[in-house]
Amino acid sequence: MEDLKLLRQTVERLAGEMPVTDMHTHLYAPEFGKLLLWGVDELLIYHYLISESFRWSDQEYDDFWSMSKKEQADLIWKTLFIDHSPVSEATRGFITILRRLGLDVSSRNLDDYRKAFETRTVKEHVDTVMQIAGVQKIVMTNDPFDELERPVWMSGEGKKDPRFYAALRVDALLNNWPFAVKELQKLGYAVEETWSEGTKDEVRRFLKEWIVRMDALYLAVSMPGDFTYPAEHHRSVMIDEVMIPVCQEQGIPFALMIGVRRNANPSLRLAGDMSMSSDVSAVEALCRRYPEQKFIVTMLARGNQHELAVLARKFRNLMIFGCWWFLNIDSIVEEMTRFRVELLGTSMIPIHSDCRVFEQLIYKWEYSRAIIGRVLADKYEKLHLSGWRVTEEEIRRDLDDMYNRNFWRFIGRE
Repeated sequence: MEDLKLLRQTVERLAGEMPVTDMHTHLYAPEFGKLLLWGVDELLIYHYLISESFRWSDQEYDDFWSMSKKEQADLIWKTLFIDHSPVSEATRGFITILRRLGLDVSSRNLDDYRKAFETRTVKEHVDTVMQIAGVQKIVMTNDPFDELERPVWMSGEGKKDPRFYAALRVDALLNNWPFAVKELQKLGYAVEETWSEGTKDEVRRFLKEWIVRMDALYLAVSMPGDFTYPAEHHRSVMIDEVMIPVCQEQGIPFALMIGVRRNANPSLRLAGDMSMSSDVSAVEALCRRYPEQKFIVTMLARGNQHELAVLARKFRNLMIFGCWWFLNIDSIVEEMTRFRVELLGTSMIPIHSDCRVFEQLIYKWEYSRAIIGRVLADKYEKLHLSGWRVTEEEIRRDLDDMYNRNFWRFIGRE
């Protein structure tokens, strides 16, 4: 029994302290200025907390959106933390952030928390948060159509901090082609809404130029839950004639995040998006049609997770990752991590943070590490009882695979 106790302690300790690569976030390096969201007010007006607070409120949506950021944060603080106990994942996460940053959560003094953040520079704060979270490398999500982001890349500043990596977002090209055409035309690309050889070549040129400019690790897109492939649809044509050829030429994976229903409640704005079940056969068809192309995939509906994990057993060009968005809660992270390990061993990426506000790295990784450690400890204990003794070096190897090397190896950057 002492051996088993030591084994569990070792696994959970290593799971909690080993450095990680966060392979999908909505964070930015300090060079991107106000695109980098951080601080108490940004944490409190995170869209999870906005939608949760409205469950307790009769306030008109427009009245909330007319408030200043500070007023919104004050209201959410009172509603979710003072008038009710912060037991949801997102509210508890905020408390964890304050505690890990050395603040007195028992004081419940929001102004004191604000003042504590104001004494930090952005660079110092980024360094501190990454150190606490144990995150060594961060992959951003980057959109050349963003008027604030594009100049940073054009100036060369976007690659200044070596801890931050780019992923080229292609949502508009696949999900809002008329908008994408206007943006491409503004950037000097000779495209038109009607699909032609000239337009196809120009979109390819756009992607290749921006992959090189950003040194993008992969193309990324969020797909609605009704995404099908192949289909008589613009998306299928774009994937077959532009996305896959460019990915193959540049030697990068195509990442698909499938299962969003946008604007289920438009009055909530960003907080109004929803999840929906998807057809896993679309991923199967892509993997089968393009066996030499690598796909990184996550899905949003809980009901899709087991089938997706089974599919990953069949196609080595498929890497499944993370517990995305509404799935990133303790109970579901544990469920998904367990059956993924049982089906795939350690050959997957169990978690990514999907953070939008920088300090969220702290609680999302703290919570996930504890779950991963617990799941692996259970599996190693069963091995031990079968007579197979894992060493600390082997445990480190397995965790490093899941935290880092599976991603870097899969994209060809190891």
